[in-house]
Amino acid sequence: MAFREINAKMIEATVTPGQRLFSQRGAMLAYRGEVSFTPNTAGGQGGIMSMIGRRVADEDTPLMTVEGSGTVLFGHGGHHIQVIRLAGDTLYVEADRLLAFEGTLQQGTMFLGSQGGVMGMVRGQVSGQGLFTTTLKGHGAVAVMAHGGVIEIPITPQRPVHVDPQAYVAHHGEVRNKLSTALGWRDMVGRGSGEAFQLELSGSGAVYVQASEEKL
Repeated sequence: MAFREINAKMIEATVTPGQRLFSQRGAMLAYRGEVSFTPNTAGGQGGIMSMIGRRVADEDTPLMTVEGSGTVLFGHGGHHIQVIRLAGDTLYVEADRLLAFEGTLQQGTMFLGSQGGVMGMVRGQVSGQGLFTTTLKGHGAVAVMAHGGVIEIPITPQRPVHVDPQAYVAHHGEVRNKLSTALGWRDMVGRGSGEAFQLELSGSGAVYVQASEEKL
């Protein structure tokens, strides 16, 4: 396991020879040992298509490749950090919420509309998030950022979860999403996402929700 939680806003990453980590630029707080940080122009493990997807999505969140032998302290903007461990499944997360992830994970890009249809596209516009979201798949750990702490809510076939789109951080598992409205369209004119919109997540998995609706 590469990541160790120091406190709610800082993690320590162990870097070993022959293995890579990827981190958001500006996330390094301090390090010990022989560690190098190189700008990543290939979109992480996802290659050129991942990079193109992020450019199209206007998610210009450059990554750094971290290699060598030592330990690194990561944090960013005083945001709360949640470490998520993947065991072969896929995590869906906005690119600007990624703090760091292990190089064993395959990075990709997914168009929200492929899960939520037209309403998935609306969700991207309403929440201020891109129409694309980053995917991380495989075995490894991911550190994501959020405002005010994060809670993990299980999603089961019998109990879908409704989330404010701006409180959404990430989800994993066999989950489908769709945006529903709690008010009529006329009532929503001039309103933010708030309770007017609800992101419904159904299937089997979990969703991570932040305590604040503030956008990173």
